Amino acid sequence: MTDTHCPYCALQCAMRLAPEAGGDLAASPREFPTNRGGMCQKGWTSADLLRTADRVTTPLRRTADGSFAEVSWDDALDEIAARVGTLQEAHGRDTVAVFGGGGLTNEKAYVLGKFARTVLRTRFIDYNGRFCMSSAAAAGNRAFGIDRGLPFPLADLGGADVVLLLGSNLADTMPPAVQHLGGVRERGGLVVVDPRRSATARLCDDGAGEHLPLAPGTDLALLLGLTHVVLAEGLADTAFLEDRTNGLDDVRRSVASWWPERVASVTGIDEGRLRRVARQLAAASPSRGGAGAYVLTGRGAEQHVDGTDTVTAAINLALCLGLPGRVGSGYGCITGQGNGQGGREHGQKSDQLPGYRMIDDPAARAHVAAVWGVEPDSLPGKGVPAVELLMRLGTEDGPKALFVHGSNLVVSAPDAGAVTERLESLDLLVVCDFVPSETALLADFILPTTQWAEEEGTMTSLEGRVLRRRAALRPPIGARSELDILAGLGERLGSQVALPTDPRAVFDELRRASAGGRADYAGISYDRLDAGEALFWPCPTEDHAGTPRMFADGFAHPDGRARMVAVTPAVASDPLTRETPLYLVTGRVLQHYQSGAQTRRVRRLNDAAPVAYVELHPLLAARIGVEGVEEVRVTSSRGSMVAQARISADIRPDTVFAPFHFAGLARVNSVTNAATDPISGMPEFKVCAVTVEAAGPTGPSVHPELEEVAR
Repeated sequence: MTDTHCPYCALQCAMRLAPEAGGDLAASPREFPTNRGGMCQKGWTSADLLRTADRVTTPLRRTADGSFAEVSWDDALDEIAARVGTLQEAHGRDTVAVFGGGGLTNEKAYVLGKFARTVLRTRFIDYNGRFCMSSAAAAGNRAFGIDRGLPFPLADLGGADVVLLLGSNLADTMPPAVQHLGGVRERGGLVVVDPRRSATARLCDDGAGEHLPLAPGTDLALLLGLTHVVLAEGLADTAFLEDRTNGLDDVRRSVASWWPERVASVTGIDEGRLRRVARQLAAASPSRGGAGAYVLTGRGAEQHVDGTDTVTAAINLALCLGLPGRVGSGYGCITGQGNGQGGREHGQKSDQLPGYRMIDDPAARAHVAAVWGVEPDSLPGKGVPAVELLMRLGTEDGPKALFVHGSNLVVSAPDAGAVTERLESLDLLVVCDFVPSETALLADFILPTTQWAEEEGTMTSLEGRVLRRRAALRPPIGARSELDILAGLGERLGSQVALPTDPRAVFDELRRASAGGRADYAGISYDRLDAGEALFWPCPTEDHAGTPRMFADGFAHPDGRARMVAVTPAVASDPLTRETPLYLVTGRVLQHYQSGAQTRRVRRLNDAAPVAYVELHPLLAARIGVEGVEEVRVTSSRGSMVAQARISADIRPDTVFAPFHFAGLARVNSVTNAATDPISGMPEFKVCAVTVEAAGPTGPSVHPELEEVAR
């Protein structure tokens, strides 16, 4: 039996892998602070991924007729290296780009960043965490001087009187986390902000709390209104604000014009409910004798062109109430991807070096260059965020080659039709994956990688807790770790920079590279993790106990004070029109994860959630003549998708919802908006102007990928 952690979301549920008859593995949950012995359907079925019928186990090269042929590892790496060399000689180093993923281990994320900057020496690297964490990260850095999703253990939520949850459907995305809301629900203090009456919003029923079904894209206005009430009614923690923050006067002036009646007209939330929630939060705060309060944000509040400012407004509210840095209270962001936290800390983002060092900081460049054995001036400068990078692909001045690791861009990127065109325009596309994802099927080379249960490494959970991933079985002959693949390419490209392939050796190097940085892992080692399972960063020395709770003694700015920043809502980049009079919002369902490249291959999950759907209100359904589960077409200025209608009173009449896990005609990201937040680069998935109509006859199946799985 092998103790490890789930390969899916950032909750990183503890699990045990045990052999079954015939040599297969079965997963079962273990007791751990985050999952408390629970696990969702995805975790229970995770071992099925190890047996997927279409797993890639040998390198594949595209042939002249567009099909794939098996090729040896030596031939694949030789040809890739030769083509990269030719392209860089003709067009410069930045003609090759790298795109990573939030599911890679810390070790892989670290080496991928090192490979891009020392072997390829390209500035063009980013990762899919830009789609889901970047606005919260930017706001956290701006306010606190550091970015850790939850700067406290998840279990701390259980003792609070109030939890304000904006834009996160925990009950579907990470069900075991709901256990930590039990205490606040008993006290009637769960407040869920969501345009839909989601599974999480329904947790507020029967006196457990309050659901605020605001209009899509108005989270920032709601937060300004709550802060207005707190300040106008004298409910703020004035001592905390004076002692521990800067910028209150600017914030006070900025929220003065967001009185409750105005907020109600924008959000659709009655001013009486707004005042009640603000007073409830204040009563729960430590300064007024409450047991504690938390303000938490998720993608629904963050994936907007003003996402960074929305999170800033949430932090401002928390600071006004004196929550951050207090045991039992605080602000936090619910990280989504399995290693969304660690993946952005150690070099996958376009502007960062390991340890959350900024690439344009001379001291940071000198430190990391010394660890890597290169000259600081040899490191490239800042690149561009993911959406901009993708839209540059194949253009005259943009990259002409791309390496993709742990991401399925054809399904997951905004305005996915345009992104697909850019991928198809490349001279060279190399995809490292263990299944033929929709993106892999466009590649010139598919390089087969090891899976989660076949490798050693570390992950960093939504709490900043570093965890050990352990191998339970040998990978199939032919599959290789990205560590081996990148080392092989580095050697062929003539690099003298060492790229270790042993995960323990990589982690020890990562520790040195992160030492003294914002995300300091220097004191964390495999031996310590194996002896005690997990440690929270920052952990600067081997005798340091780690940091479960941050900010008790000050924030990470030089003066120790948090920065409050005045913000205002941005003008919608995709406003409703006569032609597109409805909002589209996207999200997850319980059984599937991310682009669905993994979960759509698990029969037990597909049996429960076999197809995409479009959720619409009965009034809207009647207006467009839809009565049951017939298919509807959702269209924006960018494209359309077709899926089954699901009629439900749990959504606003002006809004439709669709999950983002499906491909083909059911790909919702054919419709979504690629406009981005100017600070974080996060795309605006959550506000999209569309029209909806009955689809009528569609010819071939909308879900051919499911038919393939069934075969």
